[in-house]
Amino acid sequence: MAKKKSQIEFPKIDWTEFSPTPVIGVDEVGRGCLAGPVYAAAVIFRSDSLSDLVTDSKLLSEKRRDELAELILKEHQVGIGSATVEEIDEINILNAALLAMKRAVEQLGVSSGHVLVDGNKKIPGLKGFEQTTVVKGDLCVAPISAASIVAKVTRDRLMKDLGVQYPHYGFEVHKGYSTPVHKQSIATHGPCLVHRKSFAGVKEFVGKF
Repeated sequence: MAKKKSQIEFPKIDWTEFSPTPVIGVDEVGRGCLAGPVYAAAVIFRSDSLSDLVTDSKLLSEKRRDELAELILKEHQVGIGSATVEEIDEINILNAALLAMKRAVEQLGVSSGHVLVDGNKKIPGLKGFEQTTVVKGDLCVAPISAASIVAKVTRDRLMKDLGVQYPHYGFEVHKGYSTPVHKQSIATHGPCLVHRKSFAGVKEFVGKF
């Protein structure tokens, strides 16, 4: 049987070989959304107990993500950070995502270590830490995978709450992503307070309702 594409192109990386310690996995979620903050998580594994269980959060069912997030929060050291919709509109989504990751690392309460960042951009202003970027790190570096799971579960729960607060938009279903239903709801009702006013698909309707 042929291996999956992700297994062929992105073999597992041994995160324990990085130094100095602690080794910190960092990932963000919500960059492509039209609404809501961008979230990030930073994870320090206290053991290797979950390394074979975690992977990119997008490849897991919601139930499995919830189960793993609970285990990660219970067994490992976790920091969570976010950047607001206002910050996204002010400094752009890339810089806001990097800011959320910086805040997540700062929430760990450690002053040094080696940060493994998902993607190809290092986190600006993160003093005292070594940094290594890993493209598709959420697939091949276990602490980054764990961070992606915690960040997604945390953000998804917020978007469900916002779905109750703003019932016209279906945030509890699409979590703010640019689905046809979401785009139609913006065209029908206009943007709400948690929409990213600088994003295409939203900015066209600002001030029209």
